[in-house]
Amino acid sequence: MMANISTDPKFNRKAMQVEAAQQMISRHVQEMDTELVSIDKVHGRTISRDIRAPHPYPYFRRSGMDGYAVKSSDLDGASGRNQIWLQIVDEIPCGYASDKVIYAGTAARIMTGAQVPDGADAVVMIEATEVRNEAGATAVGFKRPITAGTNITPIGLEISEGELLIKKGTLLSAGEISVLATFGFHEVPVYRKPQVAIFATGTELLRVDEELQPGKIRNSNSYMLVSQVKQAGGEPHLLGSIVDDIELARHMLEEVVQKYDVIITTGGVSVGDYDIMGDLVRQDDVEMLFNKVMMRPGSVTTAAVVQHKLLFALSGNPGACYVGFELFVRPALRMMQASDSPYLEKWTATLGEDYSKVNNFTRYVRGKLSIKNGKVYASAAKVDESSVMVTIKDSDCLIIVRPESKGLKAGEPIELLKLNTASGC
Repeated sequence: MMANISTDPKFNRKAMQVEAAQQMISRHVQEMDTELVSIDKVHGRTISRDIRAPHPYPYFRRSGMDGYAVKSSDLDGASGRNQIWLQIVDEIPCGYASDKVIYAGTAARIMTGAQVPDGADAVVMIEATEVRNEAGATAVGFKRPITAGTNITPIGLEISEGELLIKKGTLLSAGEISVLATFGFHEVPVYRKPQVAIFATGTELLRVDEELQPGKIRNSNSYMLVSQVKQAGGEPHLLGSIVDDIELARHMLEEVVQKYDVIITTGGVSVGDYDIMGDLVRQDDVEMLFNKVMMRPGSVTTAAVVQHKLLFALSGNPGACYVGFELFVRPALRMMQASDSPYLEKWTATLGEDYSKVNNFTRYVRGKLSIKNGKVYASAAKVDESSVMVTIKDSDCLIIVRPESKGLKAGEPIELLKLNTASGC
């Protein structure tokens, strides 16, 4: 059984800078083991080792267009007044390799993408040729010379044998999957998805399918977190919600820590009498990493380690829950899959509208990006309180407002974090 709750007062919290909190979490991240997955199922997965080219690409000399494969020296001196004729000895459709060698005085009809026959060193486009039949033989005429190598894609133009194709820790999408298929990787080594338990605390919570009741709200945060976990490459497990009961929360935590790699809770991390997660993470056999961060929204975001598993206790306020995940949980899930860029990308942009709200803590303001006259602008959501849910769907960045700024004016340069709004798998 877990130990008794510590008697330390809830209000005795030491605030930590966001960057310091992120670094503290990173020291407790454990990399996932790996598995082989069929290439048709690897979208959104993270590759677990460097992938190098087993052969050059293209693997053979490839025709860049429909035309005739020739020896360029045969066309020296060709002109409108001195048309040169070559005997056609083969026709090469795409997907076939000719067994004919192009010697002086001969040519082969060839299609785009087909393998250029031995002996040929150029391809003349079909529009620049003329064909004639004489005495049962077919010949092709040329009125211009051609440079060796013209319209031929050489072996290894794109990729040399042994060249790095995909770096370990890369999140796989269409481009990477195309490369894997091109080089015959029908099974792909990827990290096992972190298995993430999600449950909410709060007597006020209803299931999504329940009718509204006085004083109650539906458990929307858990479904938002499911989506965020998927976007970060994790496998979410929705465990519903529990009432504000410390023993029930302790029992739930004891169960999930045995089954899952990461635990996320939402709600119950403030300093009220019913904020049970704030108490739960302060017991003796839980290593609390931090329980206050110098940020708005989400200053009460809490992280701990339970039996070597990371526990994130996020705010019950939707805006704060969302931001807490993006700043702390997402990077942890990406680091568990060896990403070398786990944190949200930092951009600079121009502020679109005045922003006057300041605080002693750094604010991460939900905002919307736009491009005007070639410049990137970001404007804050009209309502960005931590309890506000609706503006999450309209945001694609977090505008960083430092406490020393004393407000920002439209047209000023600002820092922001670009949100990963694209759908995961």
